[in-house]
Formats: sequence, C-alpha cells, structure tokens
Amino acid sequence: MDGVTDLPFREICQKYGRPDVLFTEFSSVEGICRQAVDLLKEFRYLPAQRPIIGQIYGTTPEFFRQSAILLCELGFDGVDINMGCPAKNVAHGGAGAALIQTPALAQQIIQATQAGVVQWAAGADLAACPNLSQEIKTATLQMKLESQTNDLVRRLIPVSVKTRIGFDKIVVQDWLKTLLEMSPAAITVHGRTLRQLYSGQADWEAIGLAAETVRESGVKTKILGNGDITSRAQALSRISETKLDGVLIGRASFGNPWIFSTEQVELTPELKAKVALEHARLYEQTYGQDKKFSFLPMRKHLSWYTHSFPQARELRSVLVRSNSSSEAEAIFKQFGLL
Repeated sequence: MDGVTDLPFREICQKYGRPDVLFTEFSSVEGICRQAVDLLKEFRYLPAQRPIIGQIYGTTPEFFRQSAILLCELGFDGVDINMGCPAKNVAHGGAGAALIQTPALAQQIIQATQAGVVQWAAGADLAACPNLSQEIKTATLQMKLESQTNDLVRRLIPVSVKTRIGFDKIVVQDWLKTLLEMSPAAITVHGRTLRQLYSGQADWEAIGLAAETVRESGVKTKILGNGDITSRAQALSRISETKLDGVLIGRASFGNPWIFSTEQVELTPELKAKVALEHARLYEQTYGQDKKFSFLPMRKHLSWYTHSFPQARELRSVLVRSNSSSEAEAIFKQFGLL
C-alpha cells in the first residue's frame, strides 16, 4: 500500500467507508533515524482518521525503539511492524517479509518496539531518541500541532505485526509461534509467501492454520487475515470461516472507499467522478505547498475510480495525463460525468 494510503486517501476512506481502523503507509526506521525528514510526511493524519496505526519497517531494533517513541509522540493509536512487504528494495535489505528468514532478529525488533512504547508511557520523549535529528524533532512538534495531539494521555498503545505465510514455502505455524513468543497485540497474515508477491490466489487455508495456532497458544494476540478480499460481505464470511478477529482490505479499496461501508450505496459513474474530484482537490490541499509537489501520484487514483465506466479506456487515457484537479474536473465534465 506504499504510495497509496496517504492522508487524502485515508480521509476519503474514512468519510465514505468508515473502516474500523486505518493504517499509514510504511516508513523506514533506518531512514527516520538517519535524518530523512521527508519520511515524516507519511505520518501526517487528521483527527477524524482515528483510530489510526503508524506502520514502520526496517532491520535495526534500536531504530524501532526510537521510531516507536516518535509515533507515540505523534499520537498514533498503535504501531504496526511490517514483516510482510515482498518488494525487492525492502526484502533485499532483510526487511519486510525477509524477516521470516531471521526469526531471532524479528523477535528483537518486536521487543525493541514494545520497549519504546513502554518508555514513552512512562514519560520518555524525543530526548530519548539520540538518532533523531533536531530537524526531525522540530517537524514532529509541528505535526503534533496539525493533528491536535499536544495534550496526549500517556498510555501503552498496541504493537502489532503484519506478515506472510512464508518466504518461499508455507511455514505459517512455526513462524506464528515465533512471533507469539513476543505477545504482539495483533498479527495480520497475508495468504501468500514472499516469492509469490501478489500472484495466484491468497491461501486462506493457511490463514486458518495461523488462526488455529494463535488459539492453541493461549496468547491473547488478535489474528487478522488479508488477501483478495473484494467486498465487505466476503470479509465477514472469511472472518467466520477461519475464526479470525478481523480482516484487512487493501487493493480492493483503490478507487472504492465504499467497500468498508455498512450502507448500501449505488455507485454510479457520476458519484464516483464526484468523489474522485473531491479526492484530487484534497490531495492538492494537503501537499500543494510542498517543495516537491507533483500531481502525478494522484493520477493512478483517478484511473482506479473510473474502472468499469462507460468509455473507461478513453476517459482514463486523458485523466492519467492531467496535472491538476481543475484539469480532472474539466475532463469529467467533457465526458458528461459532472
């Protein structure tokens, strides 16, 4: 979900779908602790998006501890450790789903993240993060003002893990037992191995084994499933069939924030065009003042909203060349959608 689930996307999902919980894009703890201030933009959120979980990845336990304190300072409702990303630039460095091959390091990362949360709840602040630059600390204070989290109640927020059923083969039971030794608040299991990337079908039988492993362990860790969920009804069915505590929906939400909703909405092309334009305007409002602002990342969202439209191919071919919300608006009007 990197490059997709930014603040405007989450705001649209919250407004039209009202999911139970939202996750940020993931951010590298190595980058954060090596002065990459730009990475903080992935942790921007609005109060209406709560409960919201800050997602991080990497390989250095001490950086996870400091990043956990940072996320607590920013007022997040939880910290999620990504041990499931299969992308080459992540896995080749030993992070994401590659951690399945280094279980001892995975445990150290969970432990360090939990320690950061405990330290913050006990009174620690950014002064306890020696690898965070002054620029990052100053930017964090500004973000706290924007998200209205200056008067936080210090508490133990949950630490969760997102992972896969294996690296190049299914090892979900042994892998889950390793993670459960650290008692994370929740574990989300995507039903593919790292080698599969996103090809083939998600293995929900393996996810069911993961749920069974958690139940048999006696550990009070919630177990969530993920993979190929295309509707709310299907999500509820998977939860029931595999005795899960919940599921995460990812790609099926692209251009479809209504997927989370309990209400029946007639998704006409006109409605979707209206919300797509709202999304584009919010994107400009959120990032328009950034020095490196580009409308380019918004184009893929416009394309997703128009899936199955009449003249969809012609419409998308024009939308993916738009450079502003005003251009997108003119295009929608040209096609009679606004």
